[in-house]
Amino acid sequence: MKILLFGKNGQVGWELQRSLAPLGELVAVDFDTPGDLSGDFTDPAALAETVRRVAPRVIVNAAAYTAVDQAEAEPELARAINAGAPAVLAKAAEKLGAWLVHYSTDYVFDGQGEAPRVETDPTGPLSVYGQTKLEGELAVARAPKHFILRTSWVYAARGANFAKTMLRLAAERDLLRVIDDQVGAPTGADLLADVTAHVLRAAEDRPQLAGLYHLAAADETSWHGYACFVIEEARRAGHALRVAADRVESIPSSAYPTPARRPANSRLDTGKLRRTFGVHLPDWRVGVKRLIDELPVNQGDEHTGS
Repeated sequence: MKILLFGKNGQVGWELQRSLAPLGELVAVDFDTPGDLSGDFTDPAALAETVRRVAPRVIVNAAAYTAVDQAEAEPELARAINAGAPAVLAKAAEKLGAWLVHYSTDYVFDGQGEAPRVETDPTGPLSVYGQTKLEGELAVARAPKHFILRTSWVYAARGANFAKTMLRLAAERDLLRVIDDQVGAPTGADLLADVTAHVLRAAEDRPQLAGLYHLAAADETSWHGYACFVIEEARRAGHALRVAADRVESIPSSAYPTPARRPANSRLDTGKLRRTFGVHLPDWRVGVKRLIDELPVNQGDEHTGS
């Protein structure tokens, strides 16, 4: 099996290089990859030529524009990367008869209610980011052999994310204020990568399994609950933090306005994925605890996307 991976240096792409390697020959590129192969999602012709040159059996797209607030000011760039480029990959995959794996987000929903969303629920994005990711889904779905994996609140030891930002701020401040009325499941890039490899192994010769699936860690929490857990685990792991979990104040979304609206309900029902592929999705705390244990003590980073 020859696999072409786009977005190799992102949080998910980095883990995919590990999980996909046992499946066959892996060719991995990113936006700035030198040489004849291009991973520049603002250059559709170069992307199509890269697929033609590699001629893979599987294309995995882990590249995306994820700066949720910045997308409000750069809608065309977000659309080119999140919708235009995936459309090019879908056409190329269909021509080759290749599988196309694409990652999406709970931000395609309007965030209403409290029930976990299933794959057939109506969409209704609240932001440019969510809208362009939805357009990308529709484009990818035109490829006969596709997997669209919707997820939420992605983190990894590599790159910028909410957990690492909380560690940095907790080392600098005496009090944190974190939103408590948005609920979802923090999901590790390693979990996404491992399940992707499992899905591809199961579906290599079973095109009837193609489709849209929700993939997120089990159980749920708010950003406030997530922050408290991160701080508790970091203290256990030996991080020197000024803030204790009881000094994390809960606030409503209205107290922290942002250019892009976030869904209040980011819950995803993963039953279809679990039934189809026989996978177990661990509690979100398992992965976050592992993240904290992997990080060098007191290493923080900026959270630049969602």
